[in-house]
Amino acid sequence: MIDLLAPNLRIVFCGTAKGIISARTGSFYANPSNRFYRTLHDTGLTDRQVDPKAFGDLLGFGIGLTDLNQRESGMDKVLSAEHFDIEAFRQKMVAFRPGVIAFTSLNAARIYFGDRKIAAGLQSKKLENIPIFALPSTSGANGHWTKDRHHWYQLAETLRTAPE
Repeated sequence: MIDLLAPNLRIVFCGTAKGIISARTGSFYANPSNRFYRTLHDTGLTDRQVDPKAFGDLLGFGIGLTDLNQRESGMDKVLSAEHFDIEAFRQKMVAFRPGVIAFTSLNAARIYFGDRKIAAGLQSKKLENIPIFALPSTSGANGHWTKDRHHWYQLAETLRTAPE
């Protein structure tokens, strides 16, 4: 599956890799238990809940999608460290210049930064002056969702109050 990217998006969400259902269907965050699209709508980042099959509609909201590992699919525990291409991701972000980068799991942020202690929220480090958020995973497998989802609302508020 290819990335959903365009120049100067408001935000690019980056995961670790496509899940099994996403890889099979060709849609990002396609598992019915994943809260990604519902969360985008609940936080006001989209004015409706986008269907995973229509993920391309996110470009109209200024939202892009990519993953650190473009070669494998599945849960993080089965992914190979050598297939996380941090440099390719960095080059894409520098080329497309989104307003914000948001990792859709703490694991993705920790892999990118090479730091197992990264916590959710706005990070102090930027990528070429692009702010970076680390967010809790919207996966149905994330048992901490209820207490951690507020970070998604903080991201949305940051985007609403950012200068155009």
